[in-house]
Amino acid sequence: MRFAVAATARLPDLPRMSFPLTVTLLSAAAPLLAVLSERWPGLAPCALCLWQRWPYWVAAGIALAALVLPRPWRGWALMLAAVAVLTSGAIAGLHVGVEQGWWPSPLPACLAAQATPGATVEDLLRGLAPRPNKPCDEPAYLLPGLPLSLAAMNLIYALALAAFIVRGARADRRRAASPGGVNPLSETGRRRA
Repeated sequence: MRFAVAATARLPDLPRMSFPLTVTLLSAAAPLLAVLSERWPGLAPCALCLWQRWPYWVAAGIALAALVLPRPWRGWALMLAAVAVLTSGAIAGLHVGVEQGWWPSPLPACLAAQATPGATVEDLLRGLAPRPNKPCDEPAYLLPGLPLSLAAMNLIYALALAAFIVRGARADRRRAASPGGVNPLSETGRRRA
């Protein structure tokens, strides 16, 4: 019984922990949904699609680390997670431009194999990737009739999630800076006139 009382006395402040945990879950949701879209509707990812997933995992890891950081550092860690999410958004913006034909893909994995004059069929087969790749300039649409590709949806999601994280991190830093750790914008933190 004594152990249970000691363990409960050291439980973290759950409202304080809920925002970094929410950021962790929302950051991990994007690449998990992308993998799910590969399995269920059978959408094949291209090289840029795969690159867009890594910053979300970085953001989830940083937000998870923010759970154990002291309050003054937690806001900065969450801002760093927002930068990671914006990195995925930047890659998504690049991908949308490739899909729309505004610019070519910078990744060699996105380019189709080129036939050289005098090449044999065997030369062409050797030049192919071991696993078929989807070209990056071919948009993948999750919902029929919705004119948003997965890259465009990721761009919108990344911008919205980054704005959500920045807003929450700023509020967390304000709470840390206010006397007693009370949010100056909440009802209990307002001064009575």
